Amino acid sequence: EYHKWMFDASYFTTVIGDLVLNARANFGYIGSYKKEVGVGPFERFWMGGSGLSGQGSFIIGREIISLRGYEDNSIVPIDNKNIQGGVIYNKFVFELRYPVSLNPSATIYVLGFAEGGNTTNSYAEYNVNKLYKSAGFGARIFMPAFGLIGVDWGYGFDRLPFSNERSGPQFHFTIGQQFR
Repeated sequence: EYHKWMFDASYFTTVIGDLVLNARANFGYIGSYKKEVGVGPFERFWMGGSGLSGQGSFIIGREIISLRGYEDNSIVPIDNKNIQGGVIYNKFVFELRYPVSLNPSATIYVLGFAEGGNTTNSYAEYNVNKLYKSAGFGARIFMPAFGLIGVDWGYGFDRLPFSNERSGPQFHFTIGQQFR
């Protein structure tokens, strides 16, 4: 007994020549129909990493939100009932892309990115300005037979939840278009 709202915005603009800036913003919210019951453990937001499912995500029912520069599913709040996952999230991405090859049989481009995001399990704790930040670079290749394949190197600048260490450098591999 919940309702789930997700908003995605993406804007592309040419910077100079073939260099393109892609700015994205993503927001998500889960609410309960009965305040005394709250939001259950399913379909909550799990953030971090490449955005690939991993760790049984489809079986358990998680909404995976990528955040390069952090390990997969590493930004996951835990509420007072020991339920993992956020009920609200936000994510902002700025990505510069440059095409290396525009050949239809193998389109290749390189990119640099800066992004930040967070998820919380309490509406009172939600702060749009408290973000886990990262930056890095990567490459994408699109081949009609395989789809979109990507590799990224990202550096997470902030300490992980429940840890005293910064995320540091991470490699990420993606298959297919990542929506969030």
